[in-house]
Amino acid sequence: MANIRSAQKQARKMIKNRTRNRAAMGTLRTAVKKARTALDAKAADSKDLVKEAISIVDSAVTKGILKRNTASRYVSRLSARAARS
Repeated sequence: MANIRSAQKQARKMIKNRTRNRAAMGTLRTAVKKARTALDAKAADSKDLVKEAISIVDSAVTKGILKRNTASRYVSRLSARAARS
């Protein structure tokens, strides 16, 4: 445990941020996985799921959870998979 007061506060902040980031990443991964499986199964609502997944990826970049290039890679691969099917 940290001895300095500011370091103690930073440790508390890190715990809160970690839980927020982990929850957001879980939501993101679930959305991307749903979109991928819908595209592979040629489901009727696959376009909507892809659009929703891209929106979640973009909001993760805005919140600072994902890097811009990583998000771009996710979006690019989803879009390419959507174009193929």
